[in-house]
Amino acid sequence: MPSVLMLCPGLMCDAVVWAPQVQALSATRTCVVVDYGLRDSLADMARHVLATAPAERFAVAGHSMGGRVALEVMRIAPDRVSHLALLDTGIHPLAVGTPGATEKAGRLGLVALAREQGMRTMAQQWLANMVHPTVRGTPLFVAIIDMLVRSNADQLAAQTQALLARPDAAPVLPIIRCPTLLLTGEQDLWSPPEQHAAIARKVADAVLHVVPRCGHMSTLEQPDAVTAALVTWLQREGTTAHKADSV
Repeated sequence: MPSVLMLCPGLMCDAVVWAPQVQALSATRTCVVVDYGLRDSLADMARHVLATAPAERFAVAGHSMGGRVALEVMRIAPDRVSHLALLDTGIHPLAVGTPGATEKAGRLGLVALAREQGMRTMAQQWLANMVHPTVRGTPLFVAIIDMLVRSNADQLAAQTQALLARPDAAPVLPIIRCPTLLLTGEQDLWSPPEQHAAIARKVADAVLHVVPRCGHMSTLEQPDAVTAALVTWLQREGTTAHKADSV
């Protein structure tokens, strides 16, 4: 079982997004939540993970944008990763044509909103469709808003740039030879179960876990279910030889 677990947050998220899992897992392993600072590319974020990991080999779990960072870690240094978990995430680059232009306009609109009206206004608008409907208006919803507000418009702009320039991660999937968890909320509208099932089919040692009554913010919406899935994942032994060459 790996002694170090690197935890990669999603867009505008900080250590709070992984707090339930860190509390549950830190008694048996070193848990490190990554801080991206103002890095504006997924590759730079991944190199930061590699530079700050307190062990040569480690498990890495990424949520949302953090899942894409974890895939870049795998692209750069697959030999260093003992276990990989991808939560509520995706692999495709920005789409061409109208769909890509629409996504770009939406993301840049959020940056403009944050600069003009503040992070709280932006976060309230952005988060509404990211969580299960039963979470809206609850103390958990407010706590997630507060986490997003602790970020700032410059960080949002940097991370937005990273996501708009995201590379195609599909070529990484065939090189993954470690125990891999694909997890998403059953009601995650941004990263739905079928998207994760498609990824799982292309990874040699992958397990798919869909969390009921859960939206995009799975680690906080259903923390016990996510933690249980991570515990099972960390206990798995690899069934295929590890490939050390990168893509």
